[in-house]
Amino acid sequence: MGHKVSNVEIKDVDINETMIRAIARQAEAERERRAKIIHAEGELQASQAPQAMQLRYLQTLTTIAGDKSSTIVFPVPVNIVSSVIDWLGKGFGKSDS
Repeated sequence: MGHKVSNVEIKDVDINETMIRAIARQAEAERERRAKIIHAEGELQASQAPQAMQLRYLQTLTTIAGDKSSTIVFPVPVNIVSSVIDWLGKGFGKSDS
């Protein structure tokens, strides 16, 4: 003669304020964790596209140019420097007359 419980329903639960804040902090931490993962995955995908890397490079330059720094070191890829040197060597500034 046992009893079988087939359904349990909780109608009202009083949670103290400290517990509510702890639950809210935990939920916020989880949202931040997910956002960081999504951001990191986006950065990884962007790093695999050369155009995205160039845009990131220019974005970074824009950011540091707005700072109060007096010197910006601007690294330029060697192939661009070589192209400019070749162009200059072919008579930049000379007239055809």
